[in-house]
Amino acid sequence: MPAASRPLASDPLVALADRCVQCGLCLPVCPTYGREGMEAESPRGRIALARAWALDTIEPGPLGDAHLDHCLGCGNCEAVCPAGVEYDALLVSARGRQRERRGASLLQKALEGLVVRPRLLGALVGLYRRTRSLLPHRLQLLPAPPALASDGMLPLRDATAAQPATSTPSAALFVGCIADSYEGPARDALTRLCAAAGIQLVMPDAQTCCGALHAHAGNLDGAARLAACNREAFAGHAQVLTLASGCHKALAGAIDGETVDALSLLDARSDELTFRSRPERVALHLPCTQRNASGSVPALRRLLARIPELTVIEIDAGFGCCGAAGNQMLIDPVRAGEYRQPLLDQLATSGATRLLSANIGCRLHLGNGTMLPVQHPLEFLAERLATPDAADPAHGRPGASSAR
Repeated sequence: MPAASRPLASDPLVALADRCVQCGLCLPVCPTYGREGMEAESPRGRIALARAWALDTIEPGPLGDAHLDHCLGCGNCEAVCPAGVEYDALLVSARGRQRERRGASLLQKALEGLVVRPRLLGALVGLYRRTRSLLPHRLQLLPAPPALASDGMLPLRDATAAQPATSTPSAALFVGCIADSYEGPARDALTRLCAAAGIQLVMPDAQTCCGALHAHAGNLDGAARLAACNREAFAGHAQVLTLASGCHKALAGAIDGETVDALSLLDARSDELTFRSRPERVALHLPCTQRNASGSVPALRRLLARIPELTVIEIDAGFGCCGAAGNQMLIDPVRAGEYRQPLLDQLATSGATRLLSANIGCRLHLGNGTMLPVQHPLEFLAERLATPDAADPAHGRPGASSAR
């Protein structure tokens, strides 16, 4: 029955599902439908499945659960939907009910518990750093973590300490969970870039995981607790910056202030930044969450275009998603690897000397499949940042060329 002729539903999930007009415009942009070619592996199919479960018209079972589990949560469908279906909200709600019915795996529960215990997580990452080379290849699920400290790291102010009055613009920085151990170089780069742009960073100590990992696994209570914790941690901050595009949407829904992708902020103040030329060919991966959640793709392209002689190759082969999908690269590494492989093949033939990607999960997933350096774009931008006494007026002008 067409959505327009259906009766209004009192069930919120059914109400979300009933907005779907079954036009099928989501199918061409859905990674899982592109890989499988099955209606049940499409957004339209999953919407119908979740609605049928909610109305008790079909019995839940392992096959239907698998179709829901396979969704990568990329948001491509929501971006193109002419009816404005809130697919992410529907997916989270459906997985919440699914979890109530069947529970969660031990691995999922372990990951959820680990990311909210930063000391334990940091200790395990440190152990992994020291022993990774000794592990069999099948257990090397993540790239080697970076060194504990970055040379020349500029300290971030503790937002909880009393600070002198200043007219310098400031922004709070959201760190995240696994990013705390893996994104030290990116935080170093952001601090240097913000200093050059006249922005002072603060980093509240009481912040925690964004909760996206919990929400997309159906742990709605856990996600709500983390959201409340971050709301309190960032209270009073008008602007909060994200480094990982995968955390952006969850954090934006949790805090009262404005959530801004760090790349967008730097782009808005790019007249304060001058970059040295770099005759290099770099590959750029644009994560699903950067395209569909943080919206910083245009800003990133403009920033890279300010580096003279740089050639940027955007890699986009395959199904529209690298397959990392939060923790799916750990839960189902074989399937995740199949989504990643076309991108790695394109990277290998691109002639690029490094790969840039703005989401921590994508970088970990892609970095574990290539020998090329994989960086946050901010790291590369900071490398090319010109000091005032060495600036060449021409170096700040747009000069990068792009190729696909």
